[in-house]
Amino acid sequence: MVVFFGGGFIEGGGSLAVPPSAYPILNVSAQNDIVFVYPNYRVNTFGFLPGKEIAEDEDSDLNPGLLDQKAVLEWVNKYIDQFGGDKDSVGIWGQSAGAGSVVAQVLSTSEETSPPLFHRALASSPFWPKTYLYDAPQAQSIYDTMTDLTNCTGAINGTLQCLKSLDWEVLAEAALTVAASHTWNTSSYTWAPVIDGKFLKRSLSDATVNAKGGNGGRGQFAILEGWGMYNAHEGNGLQDATDTGTPPFNSTTASFNAWLAGFLPSFSKSQLDAVRAIYPASGTAETFLSYNTSYVRAGLIYRDSVLACPALWMSKAASGSGWLGQYTISPARHGSDTIYWNQVNAVQKSQPLIYQGYAGAFASFMATGNPNEHKIINATEPGVPELDSGKEFVIESDGFENVRINAGEQSLEARCSFWASVAGSIPI
Repeated sequence: MVVFFGGGFIEGGGSLAVPPSAYPILNVSAQNDIVFVYPNYRVNTFGFLPGKEIAEDEDSDLNPGLLDQKAVLEWVNKYIDQFGGDKDSVGIWGQSAGAGSVVAQVLSTSEETSPPLFHRALASSPFWPKTYLYDAPQAQSIYDTMTDLTNCTGAINGTLQCLKSLDWEVLAEAALTVAASHTWNTSSYTWAPVIDGKFLKRSLSDATVNAKGGNGGRGQFAILEGWGMYNAHEGNGLQDATDTGTPPFNSTTASFNAWLAGFLPSFSKSQLDAVRAIYPASGTAETFLSYNTSYVRAGLIYRDSVLACPALWMSKAASGSGWLGQYTISPARHGSDTIYWNQVNAVQKSQPLIYQGYAGAFASFMATGNPNEHKIINATEPGVPELDSGKEFVIESDGFENVRINAGEQSLEARCSFWASVAGSIPI
């Protein structure tokens, strides 16, 4: 199981801790035999600098961070048997931008020939922000901003050669400035993969739910098994907080409308009206009994469009089986669920049912490709339902539940269908 680290495509690194990240998954049951691989990959300007100058330079690549990940998978296929692994049973996993990396690798393999570099994919809260063409105005502005911040604009030998000549610390400092440049409008963070025409040829929506003759996105990817997870309130905190802006964003209907227009700047008035209708000022969702604040309303929009729908689309597009899950234990924000699988802690002992049911399902999926194959909790507790059943796996404070995601106009499936219908205007 190759584990891609998260960090918003801005920062991070492969786990070197002892015990390593995800050790609770290894420790949950003796039934599963898994070899974990913790690679590094380039991030921010070193891994995701877009722009036509990059594309036109024969010595440069777009999305080198993703190419690093692919090189790791090629290495695993060649050498993992030396570490007790099996190249015919390789999986990939990540959380947040690490899960976004999983989405990117899966999306790329839909264009590739056999043999596959991996066979199953698990995306925990996949951060999949707007994916522009490498030379779209929004992407090109990132390149231009980097040259401005580093005094490379107008360089005699060309802006790209100027950037390459700089000390890495100068580039890193500029990259952090760029990272925060869209925090409270189009994205929480600025760095992200782009459609480059080589590694990533299509957007996620075009490759899945919007694919011609694509059966609603079912079975579009080469992976045998796919599983996506998201958290109930993980949009909260990633979109504008109620104490930012003048007046504070998402504290009133007016400030919510201001945030929405900034988050989706390419949307027409009718498209923005459609968003407001699907996400009304007071409403419900699968596991929300109700909400009536602009902050939660904005969080649900962000969660669905950036995290939950990408998780659904990737999982549903697996050629074999797909699963979807939602973590709802308070506060259920971005990263809340890691307490059950990232590092050993007291909660795993005080809440053994949740730990064994959740981490145990992860371990089973990683080892066998089926989260229920090595189920270790009581048979009376529901397992993880396949997406074809129209249900998702819900993790609650007192156990587990299977909840429908296709029941009515306000269901997750319906909301994600809306985002697919307007995906070209976002773009995702």
